[in-house]
Amino acid sequence: MTATVTPAPAPASAPASAPRPVRKDASERRRRRIGKILMYVVMSGFGVLFLFPLVFMFVSSLKPDAQILRDVNSPASFLPVGDISLDNYFGVFDRVPVAQFMFNSVLVTVLTVGLGLIVNSMAGFALSRLRWKGRLVVMALIIATLIVPFETIAVPMVYWVSHLPTLVMEGGVLKYDFGWLNTYQVQIVPFIANAFSIFLFAQYFSTIPASLDEAARIDGASWFTVYRRIIVPLSGPAFATVAILTFLPAWNQYLWPLMVVQKEGLRPVMVGMQYFFQLNTAWGEVMAYTSLITLPVLIVFLVFQRAFVSSIAASGVKG
Repeated sequence: MTATVTPAPAPASAPASAPRPVRKDASERRRRRIGKILMYVVMSGFGVLFLFPLVFMFVSSLKPDAQILRDVNSPASFLPVGDISLDNYFGVFDRVPVAQFMFNSVLVTVLTVGLGLIVNSMAGFALSRLRWKGRLVVMALIIATLIVPFETIAVPMVYWVSHLPTLVMEGGVLKYDFGWLNTYQVQIVPFIANAFSIFLFAQYFSTIPASLDEAARIDGASWFTVYRRIIVPLSGPAFATVAILTFLPAWNQYLWPLMVVQKEGLRPVMVGMQYFFQLNTAWGEVMAYTSLITLPVLIVFLVFQRAFVSSIAASGVKG
């Protein structure tokens, strides 16, 4: 009897994997690369366009007045060609006390920004983290002041600051007097509290989880400790943004110092611009002076630009 041997079935072959769309992936990467290149080209074009006024200012500060007027309608106005020198900068220092004006502006700006960050952040903390009756009404009133132009309150402010009490030193004796005119504090104190800065701080602080406050309060921390140890370290972008937005108007003050300061030794840099428009306008010296007073603004922005951009990006992210 013959045994029938049944052959074992051949193992099923693994299904062939689908071919990867190599061409499709490559074309997609190429499309993205081209899109990035186009975006960078457009952004670079806008950057160059926005830099034109600064380039014109710095280049013109190195030229004499006659050449500035001759090159103004040609591309040479943006190029350091021709009679290039630093004579305009020397003329600026001969015409106005630049060092004194710069010191005044730096002092006023630093104190305004520093005190403003403290006062406005604490006000924003009270409006966003604490719960008290009338909080929303106070917030609404603060926001409402944003629509009031400064020019409408400038004259009443001059009247009030001229009657504020102050201490003066006369002959080595400290005396009590009235009036803040021709002082540093009249250029600083009225601008420490800022409605927009308070609103920005309050909005930013409200995005920080309230559970951090509760945990700290359970551990026995006071509200000031919560503000100093928790809220402030987490709000670097907001502080940088407020610093920039406060620095610019403080540095660019012109109308208010012109109204309340008559002493040359107390005037800021912007008031010094009027020295160059007396009799014949010296355009080269004007460009040199504006270049000198623009450099601090550019330096401050370059230092804080990362935090400034991150704050703007964070303000648009909800969730």
